[in-house]
Amino acid sequence: MNRINILGIPFHALTIEETLDKLEGYLGEPKNHIIITPNPEGVMQARRNPDFAAAIKGADLSLADGTGIVLAAKFIGQKIPGRVRGYDTIVALCERLTQKKRDFSVYLLGAQLGVAERAKANMEARFSNMKVVGYHHGFFTDDTSIIDEINNLAPDILLVCIGMPRAELWATKHRDINTRITMCLGGAMDIMAGEVPLAPPFMRKIGLEWLYRLMTQPSRAKRQLDIPRFVLAVIFSKFRRQKP
Repeated sequence: MNRINILGIPFHALTIEETLDKLEGYLGEPKNHIIITPNPEGVMQARRNPDFAAAIKGADLSLADGTGIVLAAKFIGQKIPGRVRGYDTIVALCERLTQKKRDFSVYLLGAQLGVAERAKANMEARFSNMKVVGYHHGFFTDDTSIIDEINNLAPDILLVCIGMPRAELWATKHRDINTRITMCLGGAMDIMAGEVPLAPPFMRKIGLEWLYRLMTQPSRAKRQLDIPRFVLAVIFSKFRRQKP
């Protein structure tokens, strides 16, 4: 697979359909595959956190969840076909498996108390072939019992929604867990549960989800300062490469 380097962080240059093909193939392999979806904020965090950068580089798939990633690749003369959003990807995979009448199991890890239960109900109602075999909130310090439960249940897909970079570091630490796919999806479980609405379609189409999140969650303002930092870093990196 072709990988594009953005500020030292690798991204796989895949379309959403190519990504779904890979994920469906992973379900047939007897090992765990880690899928992560960094955005510009994630890239900047990884530049400050070597362990997070190593987790991204060691993932089976690193997908461009951010218009800024796609535009940055184009700016430096590379090509990423388009955004592959984490939430959209898991929904599309569930839709594909359901259309094929293929049964599959999921474990939900993350969010606050009660959210995973609502996410389970909503997702099972939406996808008839999905079975959520277990769930646990994201506010844990000792994960021994969680690991044991997941290993015993052996879900096809493990969704880790405990925030970035905690999810990616946790998934890397437990790479040998008994599942086929581990997807790190930030706050996607809140969307699945109906706790947080998706941005309006027109904002999603032009890549302004970050603005919608900022408008609806002002507490994100500090972390979103990484967006202009990312833009400046990409510009400076290109100019440095161009110097004789």
